[in-house]
Amino acid sequence: MDVRVKICGLRETAHVAAAVEAGARYVGFVFFAKSPRNVTVGTAARLAATVPPGVAKVALVVDATDAELDAIVAAVPLDMLQLHGNESPDRVAGIRARFGLPVMKAVGIAGPEDVEKIALYGKVADQILVDAKAPKGAAVPGGNGLAFDWTLIARKYWPCPWMLAGGLTPDNVAEAIRLTGARQVDVSSGVELAPGVKDAGLIRAFVAAAQAAA
Repeated sequence: MDVRVKICGLRETAHVAAAVEAGARYVGFVFFAKSPRNVTVGTAARLAATVPPGVAKVALVVDATDAELDAIVAAVPLDMLQLHGNESPDRVAGIRARFGLPVMKAVGIAGPEDVEKIALYGKVADQILVDAKAPKGAAVPGGNGLAFDWTLIARKYWPCPWMLAGGLTPDNVAEAIRLTGARQVDVSSGVELAPGVKDAGLIRAFVAAAQAAA
């Protein structure tokens, strides 16, 4: 079983290079002003230009308008849009049609009642990011370093590929893969020294742990 890794919230060229060299299959850039991982369109364009073919470049947005997405897509050579807000299924389908890029929709999980949303969004998105639901009042919808009960999604199957996120670290990613059967995993805060400050050593350790779990 091959496990594909996404390193999200990248802001520095050295950390993009570390992710690529370690074997990550996706790199993510955050466009959300409240996030400590937020980057400008210009910075993202510069970082994306260093990513070799075969590694998907993903833009994370939160309830972005068409105008905001137009500006990002026009400047940054992207392979995927990640919708991490309260986008409805219709909005997801509309963005997918308008921009002609694969769309990944994040679904926050806190309890069993949230799991059914995965199948709902799986009908309109190309991929689902199964993440921990942000606590009430949180400033950002993801990247909070929180995990959820992985048994809620253990060995389940949905209409499209999915990726596991939420509180993953080099120390627990292998167990998360074992419990859920995830073929793809996403990390942001779990490879940081402080919010928004990535560490190349942690990036390498996370990718190695995920791939060893395969």
